[in-house]
Amino acid sequence: MKLLVTGGAGFIGSNFIRYWLKKYPADKIINLDKLTYAGNLENLKDIEDNPNYEFVRGDICNFSLVNNLVKKFSPNVIVNFAAESHNSWAIINPTVFFKTNVLGTQTLLEVARQNKVPRFHHISTCEVYGDLALDSKEKFTESSPYRPKTPYNASKAASDLAVRAYFTTYQLPVTISNCSNNYGPYQFPEKLIPLFVTNLLDGLKVPLYKSSQNRREWLFVEDHCRAIDLIIKKGRIGETYNVGSGVEKSIEEITDIILKELKMPQSMKTYVEDRPSHDRRYLLDCSKIKRELGWKPQVKFEEGIKFTINWYRENRKWWEPLKRKLKFSETNWGKSSLAK
Repeated sequence: MKLLVTGGAGFIGSNFIRYWLKKYPADKIINLDKLTYAGNLENLKDIEDNPNYEFVRGDICNFSLVNNLVKKFSPNVIVNFAAESHNSWAIINPTVFFKTNVLGTQTLLEVARQNKVPRFHHISTCEVYGDLALDSKEKFTESSPYRPKTPYNASKAASDLAVRAYFTTYQLPVTISNCSNNYGPYQFPEKLIPLFVTNLLDGLKVPLYKSSQNRREWLFVEDHCRAIDLIIKKGRIGETYNVGSGVEKSIEEITDIILKELKMPQSMKTYVEDRPSHDRRYLLDCSKIKRELGWKPQVKFEEGIKFTINWYRENRKWWEPLKRKLKFSETNWGKSSLAK
């Protein structure tokens, strides 16, 4: 099998490529990535000499580049991870999110349609459904309405709708997966867990939003990769699959776990203003993928979070240069950061 993976130099994409080549060593992968600030070829340094792996630098919005690449490579599957994904940065600079996440996805879909690519799989997020009240007993199902609250969420919701439209209008063979919050190695240190771990390793305080009881559902990245594998191999064309762990932890709880693991005091916490439209809670109903494809998480949260914290502790050379690329400080929300 031949796969064109877009956004493969990012966190989930790089973990997916490594997972796939380990499980299917005879398959071939081309990794198309623009290498924005969060794209990092160091994520895949251990496989860069693999003869079945090739990296191409390019923008998914560039129709000519993508079209020529698909004509030359003739992939069996396009797996689209490429996206701007940081909610805070999206509030400051929403245009780039809509360009990449919506127009970029539509460009990939059109190339896939014109070249009759046998399968297109699109990676999305639980955040397209909006959020839940902290005391809600509801879970998001694949049929829940889309109610995005932030520019990032809205751009991902729009890209999902474009994928669905290409299925219903052109019968393009697509699938979509909406995942909960991923964590694990190689996550860019702007996101909660790597930001807090690396701050603490540098002796810096960690900035919790004042709504620190807001909760997220936490999924170890390799469990997500296993789900995508099953969807590509066995998923029904035109269907969406939720992928989550069922494990909910508040921002406060995650911080306490990290502090305990690193033997740091509670005084390392500092509280900052919430960003605008700070979602309260996400929780996915994943009964469909479990029932239809037999998927379930294999990594217990307690094991995964310890592994992740230790990975950042042991890989300072990987994350130190990336900290200098951080686009935004979460301590700025109460100031004039939106006055542009």
